Amino acid sequence: MELRAIEIFLTLAEELHFGRTAERLCVTPARITQAIKKQERQIGAPLFERTNRMVRLTPLGRQLRDDLWPVYTGLQDGMRRAKLAARGVTAVLRVGMLPINIQDLRPFWDTFRTRHPQWQLKIQHASFVDPFAGVRHGDVDVLVCWLPVEEPDLTVGPVLLGEPRVLAVAAEHELTRLTSISLEMLADFQHANAPGWPDYWADGYVPSHTRSGRRIERGPLVRNTEEVLTLASTGELVNLFPGHMRRYWNRPDIAYLPVQDIDFLRYALVWRTETENDLIRAFARVAADLGPLAP
Repeated sequence: MELRAIEIFLTLAEELHFGRTAERLCVTPARITQAIKKQERQIGAPLFERTNRMVRLTPLGRQLRDDLWPVYTGLQDGMRRAKLAARGVTAVLRVGMLPINIQDLRPFWDTFRTRHPQWQLKIQHASFVDPFAGVRHGDVDVLVCWLPVEEPDLTVGPVLLGEPRVLAVAAEHELTRLTSISLEMLADFQHANAPGWPDYWADGYVPSHTRSGRRIERGPLVRNTEEVLTLASTGELVNLFPGHMRRYWNRPDIAYLPVQDIDFLRYALVWRTETENDLIRAFARVAADLGPLAP
């Protein structure tokens, strides 16, 4: 089986959806179908069960996935290390950021670089829609993410920072007459709805109910921060954000109101347990030594 065929099989085994697999690999769904059929002919048995409603691995498919995954990731890591060595860099730690307050966390970046000059630190934004995709797909090594995180395949490391919460509303919204608001007021307005977020974030990032039990209604599906702010600016919804939004997304059509009775949003390091290595452990030690920083 060629390396590209292995990549197609493992991606479909993870996504269990031909369209999403094709999108991730930048090919057509027909190309995915052809590749899987060819693999099944070569092996002599189905690897996936397919109906109009679902795709799932057969027992043979699960066995092949488990056998191929360490081989494939090992090849990827070997190629990445070879490319880095050719540039004189021994290793790179890729940090995905779910929030955008990169400058607020600068002490962590600077300390890691000072302690480990032989390693490179690369910081990049994480997916808004599927926040854990980067660490699971191997696109980043460690994720800076708000808590709670309750994923069996992920390790939660030290807390970096805690932030107060603000509510983004249209600049002329009725709530702007107030200097601060309470969580109870959120039940009077629609809130953005992000696809791919875990259900338990209803008790963390966006509460599902007020303290009195009133439901906080979810509104339109959004795929990025720009969409949220656009809808908020028109008055279609209001949206909870971490406090750093006031500095990084200052817009004339948006007002940010302090929320007085909600817990701080805490950010921690998160990584896939199976991929923990010396770089991740070194960065976690830096985070433990310095954090949590004051907001």
